[in-house]
Amino acid sequence: MLAIRMQRTGRKGHPEFRIIVQESALSPTSGRVVARIGHHNPHTKETVLDTEKVSFYLENGAQPSERVVKLLKDQKVKLPKWVEELDTKKEGKIRNPEKLRRNQPEEPAEEEAPAEEPTEATEEKVEETPAEENTEETAAEDAPAETEEKPAE
Repeated sequence: MLAIRMQRTGRKGHPEFRIIVQESALSPTSGRVVARIGHHNPHTKETVLDTEKVSFYLENGAQPSERVVKLLKDQKVKLPKWVEELDTKKEGKIRNPEKLRRNQPEEPAEEEAPAEEPTEATEEKVEETPAEENTEETAAEDAPAETEEKPAE
């Protein structure tokens, strides 16, 4: 059975493809090709096909690969009814649907109270705190001085 498939060419990291007709049992890299019917460059999205050869091989039973079917549809080549078309709409499976936010129960939003304006009493407390810190620092400085005065025996 013949297959219409793509054969990779081009340098490493920059693929280009030939569209070939080949015996389906062979590998595309084997080199035994029945016919070259076009080429495809995925970087520029350029596809060149010999539509007469493509239609000839399709009428005689050559089975196109999934990617070639997509390219043939883009080039408006008439496909036989027996050619399987790709299902372009795939729906992914959600692994843990219970973890999604949309599936969580809604919690009531807590209302926040408006921020209070500082009053005179809070301003006095702010002023007192630096004075208290200074007394603690002076006490901490005095304590090590006492330990230094003790004579060693």
